[in-house]
Amino acid sequence: MRQANIGAVCHQRHNQVLAGKTQKLRNSPANFAESDRMTTKRERLTMPKLIKAHSLIGRITPKLMRQSFLAVKRNRGAAGVDKISVAMFEANLDDNLSALMRDLKDRSFQTKPLRRVYIPKTGSTKLRPLGIPIVRDRMAQEVVRRLLEPIFEPTFHDASHGFRKGRSCHTAIDSLLKMHDEGFWHVLDADIKGFFDNLSHKVIMNAVCQRVADGNILGLVEKFLKAGVMEDGVFKPTTIGTPQGGVISPLLANVVLNHMDQALANAGYRHVRYADDFVVLGKTKAETQDALEVVRQSLTELGLELSEEKTKITTYGKGYEFLGFRLASRSRTMRDKSKSKFQDKIREITKRSHNFESSVIDAVNRVIRGTANYFAQPFATSRWLFQKLDSWTRMRLRAMKRKRKNYGDNRKISVKYFSLKLGLLTLEQFCKCEDENGETRNVVPRRVAT
Repeated sequence: MRQANIGAVCHQRHNQVLAGKTQKLRNSPANFAESDRMTTKRERLTMPKLIKAHSLIGRITPKLMRQSFLAVKRNRGAAGVDKISVAMFEANLDDNLSALMRDLKDRSFQTKPLRRVYIPKTGSTKLRPLGIPIVRDRMAQEVVRRLLEPIFEPTFHDASHGFRKGRSCHTAIDSLLKMHDEGFWHVLDADIKGFFDNLSHKVIMNAVCQRVADGNILGLVEKFLKAGVMEDGVFKPTTIGTPQGGVISPLLANVVLNHMDQALANAGYRHVRYADDFVVLGKTKAETQDALEVVRQSLTELGLELSEEKTKITTYGKGYEFLGFRLASRSRTMRDKSKSKFQDKIREITKRSHNFESSVIDAVNRVIRGTANYFAQPFATSRWLFQKLDSWTRMRLRAMKRKRKNYGDNRKISVKYFSLKLGLLTLEQFCKCEDENGETRNVVPRRVAT
């Protein structure tokens, strides 16, 4: 009954929108004719079409189920409240996939509560709450995500880079730097207050209803949102927010925040957004101040608000932080929190109470490779900082080997010993730059003493 009601509401809403648009066109035929003449045939063909999907459940096939499982398996993740891991689910894969597909199609699928865990926030004593769905629910979310993504993807604004095919944190930063080169130096560095925790279920469902009228799919989305969480053996209902850790949460975030993207674009502002992290650029301070009001208004319409203490207007010259980087006209490198996170990982591996073994070098190399893959980009100017961190890492390893922290030991165990004999990687060796032809190449590491 609930699913049928959702479908009826969506149909009614769609008819109202169409009626309003029709009346508007009737009232202003001249304006419509003029705008139609200004739009070329090529532009009309490339414009995203308004899609109202009425039947999606029939698209759930064994092939889609298997693709969804492989995606869940790649993402790994811990077991949920039922303590069934991905490997355990895979042990009887065919039967599990068939049963899940049957439940999704006949509307008998029921969610389980998420397992609440807390992870530390980088550079803070606060903890970030995560919700871990059971493997079966992650599968169902992945299926629904794959059905919804082709519908909403053409509607997303070009400024959105988060969780979209062919886009990443690095494409978002590249886009920002190009705008800075064009003279957009004034920056509105904004932060949405508790986005995932404060996002209204009604707002989410209304946004999804704009493109989807399949009551079964809408009912599944609502079940995902209202699954609840188990914390210390106690069930807590979820009446607001979308769980951080849910497979479908990033897509729902893009669907909702596309409203803000379009509002900023319609007002003529340039911006870049990755999930709930975004910055707005302008050529003057007044432009960014005006953009701030547009952001506030669009977020108010979504039932959200800015974090005033984390929102500020600055310039590219002074610098600002975005997606783990500190971006400024003179440097583009790791922010302090990212540097501290790297050092914390190395400290955990290189405790002097542990034995100095080859496995230690392997673990350190994994941290170095992961950090370098993200921060050693052609646009970055991290070489000097990387050298300092490499030297610091070797100091930690020397102290671990000698069971003491003595800076005089730096001369007794050479750099070549770590690189040639132990195979220790360095952050600096991953540095990249662009040559005169615009091609990316690795930078040759400099000779260092420690």
